[in-house]
Amino acid sequence: MAWYDEAVFYHIYPLGLSGAPAQNAYEAPVHRLRELHPWIDHMSRMGFTALYIGPLFESVGHGYETTDYYKVDSRLGTNEDLKEFVSRCHEKGIRVILDGVFNHTGRDFFAFKDVREHRENSPYKDWYCHVDFWGNTEYNDGFSYENWGGYNLLARLNQRNPQVVEYILQVIRFWVSEFAIDGLRLDAADVLDFDFMRALRRLANEVKPDFWLMGEVIHGEYSRWVNPQMLHAVTDYALHKALYSGHNDHNYFEIAHTVKRTMDMLPGGTRLYNFVDNHDVERIISKLHNRAHYLPVHVLLFTLPGIPSVYYGSELGLEGRKEWGSDASLRPYIDPAVCRNADTDNPYARLISKLAHLHGSCPDLVRGDYRPLHLTTGQFSFARGSVIVAVNNEDRDASFSVEGSGVYKGILSGTEHTASDGRLQIELPPCQAEIFLPVSQEDSQAGTAPESRKAQDGPLFDFSVKSSASEDAENGLGTAKESAEESTEPEETVIPDGLSYQEMSVEQLQAVILQKMSRNGPVTDQMRREVRQNIWRDSLINWANSFR
Repeated sequence: MAWYDEAVFYHIYPLGLSGAPAQNAYEAPVHRLRELHPWIDHMSRMGFTALYIGPLFESVGHGYETTDYYKVDSRLGTNEDLKEFVSRCHEKGIRVILDGVFNHTGRDFFAFKDVREHRENSPYKDWYCHVDFWGNTEYNDGFSYENWGGYNLLARLNQRNPQVVEYILQVIRFWVSEFAIDGLRLDAADVLDFDFMRALRRLANEVKPDFWLMGEVIHGEYSRWVNPQMLHAVTDYALHKALYSGHNDHNYFEIAHTVKRTMDMLPGGTRLYNFVDNHDVERIISKLHNRAHYLPVHVLLFTLPGIPSVYYGSELGLEGRKEWGSDASLRPYIDPAVCRNADTDNPYARLISKLAHLHGSCPDLVRGDYRPLHLTTGQFSFARGSVIVAVNNEDRDASFSVEGSGVYKGILSGTEHTASDGRLQIELPPCQAEIFLPVSQEDSQAGTAPESRKAQDGPLFDFSVKSSASEDAENGLGTAKESAEESTEPEETVIPDGLSYQEMSVEQLQAVILQKMSRNGPVTDQMRREVRQNIWRDSLINWANSFR
């Protein structure tokens, strides 16, 4: 079995995480990649075994308007910085795949600049699709061309041109030899030429054992792209949608149907790239009507067939919505200090770490056959080999039984359960989930986390429901089941009159949120901790605005 079949991915958008400027001034390199080294340690502690990072190469702005495929973006550093970064990942047992942006280039790419300068006489005029020297663009080029997504900033490459294909193949050979990468995520794979992707697969089979090709595909029959001649996997956007809407609509039939349809369209054993959010879509915590569903959503992410991936910051409970048509709030800077003890101090991260370590140590969650066991709108249970998974999306306790035999350990609760007469009785609190491992397996498979984490058997993410989902959405937070006493003590932070949210400090925004919470009911110590742990201004502003 290849490494990627067993991988647990972490996804980093480096220009955002490092706090790089939005526009490239093409100045001396700033070594921001070096500042991301603490995140490698964070990934290792959390149980991630692979990293998808990108885009990384010289570009105009957001990174997908490439101007030089052979040079790391100067806002991030140098080629040596990337080489060192990948090497450190490998030392920690973390594979690395990069963003391959081969459908289009930026206007500052050497071939496009040559077309602008020499027009019909440029040897690169056929490198781009549908170049028309009788047309024009908003840039007053004196010619038009096919773009991607309606943006003339992104000039579409002609992947039917052998010179273009050979150029891209040489780029990939360079990335493998220079940086020792383990695979590629192909941007906009759903519009790439199929013959071009076949050429990429032939190269992948040559450059490195188990070199992985994963494509960004939004809609369609995934088998068109995923096959022995083209890609190993694609992004499972169908499951992404089902995971959050299946909880928001209290409809587990949507998730079960999506899984079945995907398995029916692909050959046995094919694993797609599963995710609940990324750099292009809003954060899962912001999409869920009830934050308590964070737990069952991620249990499904890590236990359903596929390769699980977590987008940086979402394991910390970070919020993020698209604002004014911009993705900037989805791609924030995060101080590396925040991740230092997240796997023990942050309840969201503790859950993700537990699930990541479990997935990495339990073969049945990788190779085990998928068998539905119980399905209603509010409850869903299935088996992966001998492992049994159960989730509840309702705001009330759930009780049901499924086929089972022997003694099981509930990995999230830490309790043992014995099947009787061929049935395992399952009791789930509101918005909770459980993963049942046969006790004989639990001892050998679930204990691979560090010693500090082994002792934390029992609820890692003890969220339950105090209010309805609509109240949760109105109040801007999920509700938590607390052991601490409730408190309504006022905050000490002074907020000057007339100050807008945009003008407030992080501390003032936190105080505003706590004050608004107190108007809706008692504020617990845990609620205070959650507010204090959120140190991102954009997230706090969104949170404050969510109150009515």
